Amino acid sequence: MPPRLRVLHVATLLTPDGAYGGPVRVATNQVRSLRARGHDAVLVAAASGFDRLPTTWDGVPVVTFPAVRAVPGTGFAGLAAPAMVRWIRTHGARADVAHVHLARDLVTLPAAAAWSRSGKPFVTQTHGMVMPSRHPFAAPLDAVLTRRVVARASTSFALTPVEEAGLRTLFGRAATVRRLVNGVPLPAEGVPLADPRHPEVLFLARLHARKRPLAFVEAAARLAARFPTARFTLVGPDEGQAAAVRERIADLPGDARARVSWEGALPPERTARRLARSALYVLPSVDEPFPMSVLEAMSCGVPVVVTRSCGLAAPVERAGAGAVVGEDVDDLVAAVAAFLEDPAHRRATGVRARELVREDYSMETVAEELEQAYTR
Repeated sequence: MPPRLRVLHVATLLTPDGAYGGPVRVATNQVRSLRARGHDAVLVAAASGFDRLPTTWDGVPVVTFPAVRAVPGTGFAGLAAPAMVRWIRTHGARADVAHVHLARDLVTLPAAAAWSRSGKPFVTQTHGMVMPSRHPFAAPLDAVLTRRVVARASTSFALTPVEEAGLRTLFGRAATVRRLVNGVPLPAEGVPLADPRHPEVLFLARLHARKRPLAFVEAAARLAARFPTARFTLVGPDEGQAAAVRERIADLPGDARARVSWEGALPPERTARRLARSALYVLPSVDEPFPMSVLEAMSCGVPVVVTRSCGLAAPVERAGAGAVVGEDVDDLVAAVAAFLEDPAHRRATGVRARELVREDYSMETVAEELEQAYTR
């Protein structure tokens, strides 16, 4: 093990409902794992929606700064945190190395540029967020900041072969690209939390069009009468689809309507236990690079249903950890029905799902790779 390191992880945004999603989950898991190995790791991020800026997040120490809307109408990309950049130039520079969870935004890019002036090493991890794009915001930002940041990073971590190819297309030899998979903690095995008498089919993700929550509701509508004891639940913050989801649920017959619901957002520290209560996790989104929710569900021994364009489709199919389907709702219905019809099949698939995480996506392996990258 290398000597104790002071490591600064930088992410874009913390909110009470975890709206920024996977990149923050990844960063939190990495900080927690590094601290367990004796390193002084901390997460630094902009924050919004809190009464008081948090100093801990899902059990790890954080340093947070107010998020400022610098460019209206651009979502997360238009956020900035000037106070964070100033802090990194002074207090933050006392760390040995920085790990920037980089996006095309005005939080992480200026933070990485400020850190690079210290002359100390840093790595970037882009989580599929920096890829060739026709968005008018992308090219000028890459020319001014992104290319310079990536060129100065000692390592740029890519999650998948597709992301690796995208980074090389954008930055060529300026980028030192290496692959790094996401990992998740493996919960302790114990009494199953799912209720076998009333199996719950769960969608836990942002209610965004790309996540296809309406496809989940449509599948639930077709399955509810066939499986009268099953429940179908959506959990996650609204990002444009909540009204349509509510409307479709309201149109269902009375009994089905009582068993299809949207619970709203859930704080990130409660998602693992919420997943463990479900009998089946369904994520019908398309072109999902590497969904953390799928890994977390499998770590809890919950089988999953994902689409073929999901970055985890191949390992799920290879390990028999769930079902991989097309984008058609009929395919989704058939896959969910197969699990609801056969509890023994569901349980056996969940065991294989947990084993897949244990073998290929452990946080111990990820932490070892990070230590090597930080000291390379």
